[in-house]
Amino acid sequence: MKNYFRQYRPFFIFLLKFFGVYVGLTVIYQWYLSQFDNTLAFEVDGFTQTVAHQVQSVLQVLHYDCKLALHEHQASVKLILNDVYVSRVVEGCNALSVIILFAAFVVAFSGKWKHTIGFIIVGSLLIHILNVLRIALLSLALFYYPEQEPLLHGVVFPLFIYGVVFGLWVIWVNKFSGYARKAV
Repeated sequence: MKNYFRQYRPFFIFLLKFFGVYVGLTVIYQWYLSQFDNTLAFEVDGFTQTVAHQVQSVLQVLHYDCKLALHEHQASVKLILNDVYVSRVVEGCNALSVIILFAAFVVAFSGKWKHTIGFIIVGSLLIHILNVLRIALLSLALFYYPEQEPLLHGVVFPLFIYGVVFGLWVIWVNKFSGYARKAV
């Protein structure tokens, strides 16, 4: 049994780091969300509201009349494009859960701490910016093609954000992780 653990030690260390960071950040994030009453008062957390405002700014730069309104019956921000309610921004749209998953994977394959922290910061900012653009583009697509909502919201745009995260992971593992240094 001791040989088994010694042989697979790198794998167990990977799992311990991954789940340690993932669970730790998820607990912190859930604590943050617990500060808002999203059941009776339909409060929307501050970060989700920030994302909605950034989406509004992107759409206004593209010369669309975009208004935001708190939803009356759920914890979300309604996005109204040219006087048409096209989408809503909920907590799951803010990409923080995706960023937590991204960070946990990077730490699990950690290299030098300076590179690890830097890559997490740069990657998280990139994920955030691309997520805001993703929501803006999805809102535009829903404005022009509302009948395509299941395909756009359920397939195309999740593939986009998770594809970006996967690409960042590939770059991390091949260029910066401890594994990349050993393979050279």
